Parts: sequence; structure tokens; C-alpha cells
Amino acid sequence: MARVLADLTPLRISAEYRRIWSALSISNIGQQMTTVAVGIQVYSLTHSSFMVGLVGLCQLIPLIGFGLYGGALSDTHDRRRVGLFAAIGLMACSMVFFLQSALALNRVWLLFIVVAVQAAFFAIGNPARGAIIPRLVSKELLPAANALGMLAWNVGFTIGPLLGGLLIAASGGVTLAYLFDFVAFSSVVYAMYRLRPLPPIGEPSSRSGWAAVKDGLTFLRTRKNLQMSFYLDLAAMVFGMPRALFPAIGVALYPGDPRMAATAVGFLAAAPAFGAVVSSIFSGPLTRVRKQGVAVVLAIMAWGISIIAFGLAPTLILSCLFLACAGASDNISAIFRATILQAATPDEYRGRLQGIHTVVVAGGPRLGDMESGTVAAIASETFSVVSGGLLCILVALALVAKNSSFLHYDAENPQP
Repeated sequence: MARVLADLTPLRISAEYRRIWSALSISNIGQQMTTVAVGIQVYSLTHSSFMVGLVGLCQLIPLIGFGLYGGALSDTHDRRRVGLFAAIGLMACSMVFFLQSALALNRVWLLFIVVAVQAAFFAIGNPARGAIIPRLVSKELLPAANALGMLAWNVGFTIGPLLGGLLIAASGGVTLAYLFDFVAFSSVVYAMYRLRPLPPIGEPSSRSGWAAVKDGLTFLRTRKNLQMSFYLDLAAMVFGMPRALFPAIGVALYPGDPRMAATAVGFLAAAPAFGAVVSSIFSGPLTRVRKQGVAVVLAIMAWGISIIAFGLAPTLILSCLFLACAGASDNISAIFRATILQAATPDEYRGRLQGIHTVVVAGGPRLGDMESGTVAAIASETFSVVSGGLLCILVALALVAKNSSFLHYDAENPQP
């Protein structure tokens, strides 16, 4: 049984990794409560899935710019300091969300501004956090550490939306959800503060800022395996992410009952993460997979099929079931993609490649929000979901046909 369950060794041998893992587990709950709250608040003010999709666009632009620049900062500065600065900024954004709701300002443009600033701080801090992990655990433990990291992430994605939806339904507003996020994020500030200094290994690069970003992109240009890990994730998230449609689907399921609609949104948002949590708990066999490129491709295929099934599901229960299957598939893909990135990238480039990874992983779903919201506005929510899942599969197959060497990636001999 132990060979099936998640490997807890990184938590046992590294107090610093354990502290960061615990803090992210707590803060992710609050972050996802805020994500649900923002979607519900924007939809309640505009009654438009397109406007909910615009939230993703507001996040995308700072994610791209600050994600790339934040990655360069992590390769030239103490990664602890970069992560701490970003954590404090994110906690401040949570307080602004709380205040605008408590004061009943009800301005969509203000929500768009705050989510953009929040995305900028996330983009600065996430490359640092990702680049820190290989400094805390050995290469052999990276799959286990990434599986545990995804478990922490997805526990937040499961519990956060459920608590957010239920709390919003019970209180009749989003204020308390925002307050919980502010309190929860203080744990990340504490964990980053307790971390030992983590300056760059060896002599720091003489190039910094956008020159260092350019160096990172130049390094990536000829690294086909790293490129494919990014391209496949974009195919899944841009075309197959239906998150922006959840408020409209909740209203369609329970017209005339806003409390039940809010609860349904919480369940829909939590379902993919629930599936991801289950796959993380039983991730033991994943640590022994050598053909990690093949595993990524199969997981992306399973994601697309599950999204199509979700689009055709007639009830909330079936919708949640298929979304859970999608989440499990995406989580497996994410574990292997993160491991490929960390194992195949030299330390002097890890921050910059983690920055690109942040742009892809966080930016892809935001593009997906925009794509799904736009298609739904033109056609319907059902057409948007089903066509997106189908396009995800077709684009992924085309990518594999063009770069079949990715299928030969071997974890015992990681090549970028």
C-alpha cells in the first residue's frame, strides 16, 4: 500500500520544505475562495460570462511581463527575499478585496485592477518558490516533492471553492471569503520569512533584468523537451478550461435561487481539484515512471476527453464527476511537467525557466477563461465546453506529431 500512496519523504527530511508546503496548503484555500468570490461578484454586477472571462485577461498581461521578469530576479537575487516580497504584496491585495466588498463599492473596474496587481505579485513570487524546491530536496525526491506540492495546491482548489461557495451562500455576500484569504495568506509570509537565505549558486550572472530574460529565452529556444511541456499545457488550458463558465452554469442549474447557484459554482470549481487531490494521494507509482513525456501526453488526452464529457453532462453530480476526472488527469500532467522542468534545467536558469513556467501555467487558464467566455457569448456554454475539449485533443496530437522525440524523454537521463 505504501508504494501506492504519496511519498512523504520530502516532508520528513526537510523542515523548510515542510513549512512551505504547510503554508501553501493553508493559503491556497483562501486564494481559491477569493477566485470564486471574484467570479460571483463580477457576474452578479454584469450578468455576463464574457465579463467573467475578462478577469482572466486582466490577470494575463501582468502574468506574462512580471512572470518573465520575476524569473530573472530569482536567478540573480536571494530567492527567499523575492518570495517574501511577493507574499507580502499578495496579502495586501487580499485586504483590498475585503475592503472594497465591506464598503460596498461595487465597481467592476476596481476588481479588474486588483486582480491584475495580484497577478503581478504572483508572477514575481511563483518562479522563486518553484526554483527553491530543488535546493531543499535531492533530484531523486523531486517527483515526490512535486506530487506533495500539487496535493497542497489542489487541497486548496478543493476546499477553497467549496468553503467559498458555502460561505457566500450562507452570508449572502463575498466579504467573509475575502477576509479568510487575507488571514490565510499570512502563513506564507511567515514561511518565507523563516526560510534560510538562498542566493544564486556560484557567481551571479553579470546580466540582469530583461537581458537575463532574453538569455533564458535563448536557452529555451533549442530545448525541445522543455518547449513541449509548455506547449502541451497551453493546449489543455487555452482550449479546455471551462472555469469562466461556472457562474453561468450555476445559474442555469438553479434559476431564481442565487444561494443554490453560488453553492453549485463552489462544487463545480472544487471538483477538478478533488480529482487532483485523489490522484496526488495515490501518486506513489508516479515516482517510478521513467517515460515521463509519454505520461504527460496521455494525461492531456484524458483531460480533453473528460472536459467533453463534462460539457455533455445533464446534472450537477455528473458534471462534478467528469470535472474530477479532468482534474486528476491535469494533476498527473503537472507533476511530470514540473519534474521535467526542475530536473532538466541547470540551476543558473531555473528561476527564468520557472518564470516562463509561471506564464504558461497561470496564463494558459486565463486565456482559457477568455476563450471559453467569448465562445459562450457567441454560441452557448455547452458548445464552448465541448468544442474546447475537442480542440485540446487535436492540438495536442498535432504537437506530438511534430515533436515525437518528447515521447522518448527518460527520467534517468533528463535532457532539456
